[in-house]
Amino acid sequence: MNTAETHPPAPWAAYAAELAGTFLMVAWGLSAVVFMMSAASPMARLVPSARLRLLATGFLFAAGGTAVVYSPLGQRSGGHINPAISVNFWILGKMRGPDMILYAAAQCAGAIAGAGLVKLLWGAWARSVEAGVTRPAPWLSPAGAAAVELVITASLVGVILVFLSRPRLHRWTGLAAGIWVALLVFAEAPVTGASLNPARSLGPALVTGDCRDLWVYFAGPLAGAGLAAFLWKRAGARRHPVCAKLFHTHRYPCHLADCRFGASRAGAEPPVPKEVPR
Repeated sequence: MNTAETHPPAPWAAYAAELAGTFLMVAWGLSAVVFMMSAASPMARLVPSARLRLLATGFLFAAGGTAVVYSPLGQRSGGHINPAISVNFWILGKMRGPDMILYAAAQCAGAIAGAGLVKLLWGAWARSVEAGVTRPAPWLSPAGAAAVELVITASLVGVILVFLSRPRLHRWTGLAAGIWVALLVFAEAPVTGASLNPARSLGPALVTGDCRDLWVYFAGPLAGAGLAAFLWKRAGARRHPVCAKLFHTHRYPCHLADCRFGASRAGAEPPVPKEVPR
């Protein structure tokens, strides 16, 4: 029997936490883009090298996501803040279908609100970098950009699955994913914008009215999430992810399917579950 179908649905507080967490991640991350990359920013003079500013932008953007994962918001919902992550867990049977859909809707709503706040607060600075809109490099076709997004998203999901499938590494998942995202932004942002996240691209596209090639940032990351799930199953990996939360504590009950940490107790630290072969 599919545990993802029999597990009770997530409480509305979990969906609200995904919305708020994605809002904070996008607002912080796009603010980092504006502050570090806008020609009007003092950083353009203090750090003349665009590559160094891009590296700093990647780490700042990723730090926002990592902070959400370990925050009470992330502990409550699982800290996915990315529809591709939720889709991957659904394919692997770690989420119910309705939860995945509502998570993705909450993530998109949070990203739109976060991008809207950035556009409002940063004004001309935000307009100078198009509020962080992602689009392919001029020399790359949309199909090529979708393929790049597929590969880099699959790599990110792979990192997450490796850490989540090892109980003693589980707590470091958010940090590992954040470091990998920062490096991917540094390497791939000049190519595709290194979105890795449909919601992250949707927000600035809608608030600026520039939806050119937006399909790239849905098709690529979602296909990458599916590819990672397929390869994980195909490889006959010895372990399942122990939980679809990127950071599991017993502060909040776990509503996600097939969680191997056991029942939650308020204020308790999570036990280390036994590794269960596939």
